[in-house]
Amino acid sequence: MSLLEQINSDIKTAMKAKEREKLEALRAVKAAFIMEMTKTGASEIDEDSALKIIQRLVKQRKDSASIFKSGGREDLADKELLELSFLEVYLPAQLSAEELTVAVQAIVTKTGASSMKDMGKVMGMASKELTGKADGKAIADKVKELLS
Repeated sequence: MSLLEQINSDIKTAMKAKEREKLEALRAVKAAFIMEMTKTGASEIDEDSALKIIQRLVKQRKDSASIFKSGGREDLADKELLELSFLEVYLPAQLSAEELTVAVQAIVTKTGASSMKDMGKVMGMASKELTGKADGKAIADKVKELLS
């Protein structure tokens, strides 16, 4: 079952269960998928693109929640975090800090990188291999740490 089909199925389930917040979050994902398919002219969305879209939506929710918290709007921050919890279900399991270090170290070894000059080469490969498994900022921080 593709991610889009699973989202559609979960939308129906949320509608039947009258889970308004979950329904709102899932509809946002479906809308993003449809916009991507319209933009590319494709009739289906591939899993890679779907994961990237969901990651983008998760990041937006995290950023919004932190902005709302700093502005003293706990009610809005809680809503964003709730939607975030519904979206994270569709992402693959995130790597722990130790697993990320091991994975990035292997990529550094594979590329033969030795200094910060090689960061672009390492980041390119790391982004491809770790898509969906770790946040881009966490990957970049780990690469900087290992190369410096």
